[in-house]
Amino acid sequence: MGLSVNECEAKFQGSKVDTQSLVGHRGKVHTVAWNRDGTKLASGSVDKMGRVWDPTVASKYTQGSVPNVVLQGHTGPVDQLCWDPSGNYQLATASCDKTVRIWDIRQHSSPMVVTINTIGENINVTWCPDGNYIAVGNKDDIITVIDARKFKATRIQKFNHEVNEFTWDNSGKYLFMTTELGTIEVFTHELKRLKSIHAHPSNIYCIEFDKSNSYFAVGSADAIVSLFTLPEMICVRTFTKLEYPIRTISLSYDSSMVASTSEESLIDISHIETGKGIHQVATTGPNNAVAWHPREHILAFASDDDRHQKGREDEGVVKVLRCAN
Repeated sequence: MGLSVNECEAKFQGSKVDTQSLVGHRGKVHTVAWNRDGTKLASGSVDKMGRVWDPTVASKYTQGSVPNVVLQGHTGPVDQLCWDPSGNYQLATASCDKTVRIWDIRQHSSPMVVTINTIGENINVTWCPDGNYIAVGNKDDIITVIDARKFKATRIQKFNHEVNEFTWDNSGKYLFMTTELGTIEVFTHELKRLKSIHAHPSNIYCIEFDKSNSYFAVGSADAIVSLFTLPEMICVRTFTKLEYPIRTISLSYDSSMVASTSEESLIDISHIETGKGIHQVATTGPNNAVAWHPREHILAFASDDDRHQKGREDEGVVKVLRCAN
């Protein structure tokens, strides 16, 4: 069982709630992700770079001076990245430069392992839980499945409709895809469609599974986050606190809370079991990325830059909010 509503609300009260800024990127941050045990936080930006931070030592440094590993080599924006779920040191970055790059952060001076050329400008990437496959999607709605052991494509498929975020379920058997049709589609590793359900009346943009693989959530252009059971794929709850299309979502490690963002300058945090609103985190602009820590109530996020407005200093900043114990 997750935390109660009162226990969740207490996480955001008192002086022990702390937010830290990780400064380094020179452009808007599009993506953030924790590694398996939460010891590293990675971010990707329009500045064509990825960065890997160590939040366990970040609190010992003043704002703006936190050391990090720089992932340099892309010639286009890094739109999304993901860690190898079977370990803690390798990650993949997807870029508009038509490549996917694999990195090993144990090699500090030269972390890049391999560059995999693809046939389009990449915007989505996900790594299978068993560590054996990576799926990448581009702006032309082409999905490529890559063998992460041989660094070669095993399947390339063009879709006739807009494909948005996709991810494997936690068993690693099925690839779940969201689309402009308002559907959630389920595929094998070979991209054979097994199932499709019509979940929303408009575009679905994002998807995430809970750690127990009991359910998953999706966010849609209709400003609604929906929670579905597994394996039935039945919608059991909706979250309607936001007013604009949902950009990104994340479920807490204990399945207590869902964080969601839209075009609004805030992050909504709601109680999964009851649907009740827990807290709203005010931000300096719409948020591109949000990610709960895999073991603690720590939330990483990144907002849009807005250099034209006086006093706005969040361009390229990753923020880490630590809830009260």
